[in-house]
Amino acid sequence: MNDLDVGIVGASGYTGSELIRILAEHPRANIRAVTSEAHAGKKLQGLFPHLNGLIDLELIRSGDMDVENDVDIVFLALPHTVSMGFVKEIWNEDVDVIDLSGDFRLSSVEDYEKWYSMEHSCPELNDKAVYGLPELFRETIANARLVSNPGCYPTSAIIGLAPFLKEKLIDPSKIIVDSKSGVTGAGVKVRTSTHFPNINEDFRAYGIGTHRHTPEIEDVLSIYSGSVVSIQFTPHLLPLDRGILSTIYAKAQEGTTEDEIQEALHSHYSPEEFIRIREEPPSLKQVRGSNYCDVHAHLDSRTGNMIIVTVIDNLVKGASGQAVQNMNIMKGFDEGTGLRTPPLMP
Repeated sequence: MNDLDVGIVGASGYTGSELIRILAEHPRANIRAVTSEAHAGKKLQGLFPHLNGLIDLELIRSGDMDVENDVDIVFLALPHTVSMGFVKEIWNEDVDVIDLSGDFRLSSVEDYEKWYSMEHSCPELNDKAVYGLPELFRETIANARLVSNPGCYPTSAIIGLAPFLKEKLIDPSKIIVDSKSGVTGAGVKVRTSTHFPNINEDFRAYGIGTHRHTPEIEDVLSIYSGSVVSIQFTPHLLPLDRGILSTIYAKAQEGTTEDEIQEALHSHYSPEEFIRIREEPPSLKQVRGSNYCDVHAHLDSRTGNMIIVTVIDNLVKGASGQAVQNMNIMKGFDEGTGLRTPPLMP
């Protein structure tokens, strides 16, 4: 397998710059083009001083990238509703695509249009997209041309719930996902709600009952488990740079034991390099800057509820690291190539 020439569209955002940080050290990937509509003409290291010495490229407009001749794979680090237009434009080129937006994450175009409140401009390609959660869909990712990289909240929720739904150990209709994210999950664009004086020393819930990650979590878990899954999902904004901690509550099926829970968790995830099973509830610092998802599960015998805690770095396993993991699978590389870095402690 030859080395890859890589293009990153939308390189000036958080996920784009994180892709560059990871891929700059990837032994099989060569970053050939980085685009930004707002910063075209600027040197990349001028925009991101932490990348100085790692890569020397000038940002260009996406329309100036020669997809056919310059790259083998394109990462789209674009906003929702923008990515699908770019996918439609380059679909007939001989290039693979990993889309980090939500434009192809839902199996139903109708559900997309309902939750995103707009018409899908590329419905004919929705069925071509493969959901890029490697630990659940590795085989289909390997044969895909278009991979839809999971959302950060859904990654933390789906990994936590998948084994227990698959083994029919919990009620699929009685699940609460309570998630907290660092501010980078809101993107690089300046907003009043993420302005430092407003977020610092504060903690808030948002998107109650309306967050677009709700149908993504339900859709993927329903497909994977073969049951209709319904969740109550509430996201919260933490005054931190990065990280997601999800505490998940699910009603255990009658007669479920702690041993069955642990057996399901270990049988699903012990072979997985980037999922670590924890005996105690994990913390955000244990995964910061890494591609790991740490998972803890416990059955409360008093209430009959399962309590699952997962932690990820929203920019790595929740976005760019997982995208590189998908690239490795698509291209037949060792899955952990470029991703075997320890968390940043303390």
